[in-house]
Amino acid sequence: MRILLSNDDGYFAPGIEALAKTLSDLADITVVAPERDRSGASNSLTLDRPLMLRRAANGFYFVNGTPTDCVHLAVTGMLDYLPDMVISGINLGANMGDDTIYSGTVAAATEGYLLGVPSIAVSLTSHKAAHFETAAMVVRNLVERCLSDAFKEPVLLNVNVPDVALALLKGVKVTRLGKRHKAEGVIRQVNPRGDTVYWIGAAGLAQDAGEGTDFHAVESGYASITPLQIDLTHGTQIGVVRSWLET
Repeated sequence: MRILLSNDDGYFAPGIEALAKTLSDLADITVVAPERDRSGASNSLTLDRPLMLRRAANGFYFVNGTPTDCVHLAVTGMLDYLPDMVISGINLGANMGDDTIYSGTVAAATEGYLLGVPSIAVSLTSHKAAHFETAAMVVRNLVERCLSDAFKEPVLLNVNVPDVALALLKGVKVTRLGKRHKAEGVIRQVNPRGDTVYWIGAAGLAQDAGEGTDFHAVESGYASITPLQIDLTHGTQIGVVRSWLET
């Protein structure tokens, strides 16, 4: 099995190192990740300049672009084969509910999915980074399951794992995305040159976090696995818009 690893925290992030180490005996691992932290980059591609691919001392490759750039470059130009799986992470911090729209971690996995490769995005749901090994083992179990019972078609899974020791993880639940409240307002400041600058505010609290959601599973001590799709078509409004245009 051949796995492409990426992330949005950068090739030097401890989460991707932990994931590569945990999967190294199951598959041939290639790491292609951004040269710096590109959190919140979403699915952006770099089209206004060329990209550069370099190799670090530890064998990881890094690109001066976005997470999506990394996977796209690797699958369509760098590798002479199609990976069996793309895995993005382990992200430092949750990617649940509306976070998935902005997440570079999810975006890297999404690019793999769009290129026809089964893909997984995985996040550790805290910024303390105490137990990357727990998230890594959840992913390892998914990879082992794939080896014994491969997906019949490309899938995109969003995985969020509580930052607890593996022995304290209650299990895994298949979930849907929850929703957050509106984000906090921007933070206005004046920099040393006297310019007014703005910081994007923090994400809002969970609004739709009932049973069955990713928020509820993680809060209850379970890892959440949410199958995602990319079709943004609002099917129930097609007729409404068509009738509006015809009147």
